[in-house]
Amino acid sequence: MVRISERIKTIAPSMTLAMSAKANELKAAGERVINFGVGEPDFNTPAHIVDAAKDALDKGYTKYVAAAGLPALKKAIVKKLKSENNLDYDPAQIVVSNGAKHSIFNALFATVNPGDEVLVPKPYWLTYPEVIKSCGGVPVYVMAKARHGYKVTAAQIENMITEHTRVLILNSPCNPTGAVYTEQEIRNIAEVCEKYDLTVISDEIYEKLNYSGQPHFSIAQVSPEMKDRTIVINGLSKSYAMTGWRLGYLAAPLKVAKAIASFQSHSTSNVNTMTQYASVAALEGDDKPMRDMLKAFGARREKMLAKLDEMKELGLDYVKPDGAFYVMLLCDEVYGKSYHGEKIHGSMDFSEILLAQKLVATTPGVCFGDDDAIRLSYALSTEDMLDGLKRIADFVKDCK
Repeated sequence: MVRISERIKTIAPSMTLAMSAKANELKAAGERVINFGVGEPDFNTPAHIVDAAKDALDKGYTKYVAAAGLPALKKAIVKKLKSENNLDYDPAQIVVSNGAKHSIFNALFATVNPGDEVLVPKPYWLTYPEVIKSCGGVPVYVMAKARHGYKVTAAQIENMITEHTRVLILNSPCNPTGAVYTEQEIRNIAEVCEKYDLTVISDEIYEKLNYSGQPHFSIAQVSPEMKDRTIVINGLSKSYAMTGWRLGYLAAPLKVAKAIASFQSHSTSNVNTMTQYASVAALEGDDKPMRDMLKAFGARREKMLAKLDEMKELGLDYVKPDGAFYVMLLCDEVYGKSYHGEKIHGSMDFSEILLAQKLVATTPGVCFGDDDAIRLSYALSTEDMLDGLKRIADFVKDCK
């Protein structure tokens, strides 16, 4: 009889994938489901990126490359970090992995010992706690409240620090809230991290999806000292519509990058080679398709927020997101009511009944540690988005 390890028993399944599976079942049965749960751009990967992958295949670039990444790609990432973020790295400080999720796992695996506490602003991307636990760490949550724009303060972080605290995860722009930290807010947080000798894992995967009017600011930009305690996480999935290509990367202090590269050489080895050549083309090629995508997301965002403003009279509310492509819809005033006899106790009930009765898929906020809300993505067509919001409004009107 095969025994399951105690380590893996602590890992909860992804509720977002579970909701997506239910939506797909309904679609397969011929139902017209509106899916607000998607966490990926609904745009195709730009043609010049696809062509670069085809070219790599045609040229026979199908062999192993260095486990930490193709040299040409690492150089392109270094150039990007310098030109866009004013951060100086050597290619040896870059590790290319199978998506930003893989990079986050590598970063935590390299920096967390059993019993170490990792501070996680809440609401959080649901994978953070599970990866922390898989590495033997203890997730400690810092509540980012809706009335504060879903952002934690330096003082909140400092109040949660104990003798066991080792790492802070910072995600800006944030999934699921869309919150974007200002430069001053990040500088204040950096001051606390330096004071208490904390490592920061800065998840910047939504960097280019920023509508705040202010340039993206990485905590690694604060000072040389802060850069030396920061692992920057990024990738091409969201910004270049390349979710299925599975390529992320991290930039870290040299000793950390070397340790992670060594570990990756024994786990996954290199990301598939043609994806890496395609990623060079993404970073070095024409960025107009990406700017067009951002413009389209911005237009949808405005339309979604305008419609949600109209829905406030139903007891729904939201916090205006400045980044990513999500809105947290506060629906807790509906809790305690029933939809045709089905009682709504929290965000999971709200999402499940909404899907079953109105064919609208959303992500319950409980997945992210905030049961007062559901997450709506606007990475879907404007037509579907407006139809789905109308269905949500009709659903709430019928809750008594």
